[in-house]
Amino acid sequence: MQLRDLPSVDELARDERLAGEPPALAVEAARAALARAREEITAGHEPGDLGERALRELAAARAPSLRRMLNATGVIVHTNLGRAPLAEAALERAVEIGRGYSNLEYDISAGRRGSRQDHVASILRRLTGAEGALVVNNNAAAVLLALAALAEGREVLVSRGELIEIGDGFRIPDVLVRSGARLREVGTTNRTRAADYERAIGPETAVLLRVHQSNFRVVGFTEQASVEELAAVARRSDLPLVDDLGSGVLVHLEDEPSAKESLAAGSDLVCFSGDKLLGGPQAGIVVGRADLVEKLRRHPLQRALRADKLTLAALEGTLALYLDPARALREVPVLRMLHEPLEAVRARAERLAAAVGGEVEETVGRVGGGALPLSELPSFACAVEEELARRLREVEPPVVGVLRDGRLLLDCRTLNDAEADEVAAAVARARA
Repeated sequence: MQLRDLPSVDELARDERLAGEPPALAVEAARAALARAREEITAGHEPGDLGERALRELAAARAPSLRRMLNATGVIVHTNLGRAPLAEAALERAVEIGRGYSNLEYDISAGRRGSRQDHVASILRRLTGAEGALVVNNNAAAVLLALAALAEGREVLVSRGELIEIGDGFRIPDVLVRSGARLREVGTTNRTRAADYERAIGPETAVLLRVHQSNFRVVGFTEQASVEELAAVARRSDLPLVDDLGSGVLVHLEDEPSAKESLAAGSDLVCFSGDKLLGGPQAGIVVGRADLVEKLRRHPLQRALRADKLTLAALEGTLALYLDPARALREVPVLRMLHEPLEAVRARAERLAAAVGGEVEETVGRVGGGALPLSELPSFACAVEEELARRLREVEPPVVGVLRDGRLLLDCRTLNDAEADEVAAAVARARA
């Protein structure tokens, strides 16, 4: 075929196989198919059936970009793979609220406008012991709002050892400066004492900020002021202490402080994520003193950062599980994976290996999501041939594992039993 043999866009769009398609989509698919055909003819190749090519372009245009994936990496809170999978209770609440109208901002008993913040405030107060609570769209937004509402145009004291960088090159200091507050660094990278904060307090100081080192650890010759020590400094100067926990937990996890513990130690406001170790949807949660929470709620930035109805529904469904901690450990996927017995993981890996002709290998999983960076989770994987890595990303649903020593490891700590069966079927399709 020569370039001159190609039909016009209109001619191809009138192909009978495209007859039932919306005209605008048919024209777009025809244009894309012809563009690819020109490239192939120029390269000396035959373009094939142009009508079929146009149909494939239509299918690609309709295919969703955001897709379910199977996580066989051993990283539980995998940022690139959507962080925390939601509990069934959270999904049920999101579906129920999303399929129709809701009382998002309607007070049913009073018959007038209400606040979307009321739906999760009560359960957050119960779980953390806080006077007030507020939810925005992520934890960076929570801290940004706190500083904007409490310290705009004034100083915020923060340790040099806590000025962290999070994913994709975003640096917390750069984000927080957008609040209008001025960050003033105290102490040194490895050692910051309560006295460093006390000496730095001046007439322009508005807030003491503590940032939990959730995604890294400084070891060796180090010192950090405790929440109790910072709270005492803040009280003596009549200043609020804001504690940014990052990941945040509502159950006991080694080296991860909870919001309840931070408030009990004297923090005035605590900020943490809803979609990491908490195991819920992406959200930023603020709990603490009622008067300070109200300042955040009244700030104009709160409207730009607020969470939508599906986030609030899924978060409410997740938080309800924590009213029974034993149930949360069973039903919140992140907690289940963190605490699953190694023997169960090994049994799953052995079953997968038997199904695909692979080999069981010991591995080490990670918490991920910038949480517990030093924690290692003993795990087991099914090892298969390395060349399956690309093919498994092309099946439906795509599967992602870890390449190591010339083999693809399919870690079974981040797969449940049903997902392991799906991975076995995916391996069979990839080999075919």
